[in-house]
Amino acid sequence: MAFKPLHDRVLVRRIEGEDKTKGGLIIPDTAKEKPAEAEVVAVGPGARKDSGELIEMSVKAGDRIMFGKWSGTEIKLDGEDLLIMKESDILGILA
Repeated sequence: MAFKPLHDRVLVRRIEGEDKTKGGLIIPDTAKEKPAEAEVVAVGPGARKDSGELIEMSVKAGDRIMFGKWSGTEIKLDGEDLLIMKESDILGILA
C-alpha cells in the first residue's frame, strides 16, 4: 500500500473486538459496536504552527490507539477498510 497521509492525519486499521462476552455468550454481528481501538498504519509529517515550524506527531506506525466513537472518515484502500483521522481525534496510545 502506497499511501502517505498529509499534515496531522493518521491512517488506522480497526482492531476487531471479541465475539464472546466474558461469560461466554456469543455476540451477533448486528449487536456489535464498531471498535474504538485501532493500529496506526501510517502518519503524516505533522501540523505546522503559524510561524511555519513543524509540530511532530505523537503517534507512529504500529502504535495501538483508542479514538472517539464518531472520529475519522472511513475509506477503502487496496480492498481493506481503514479510517483516516486527525491526530487530535486520538484519545490515547495503549501500552
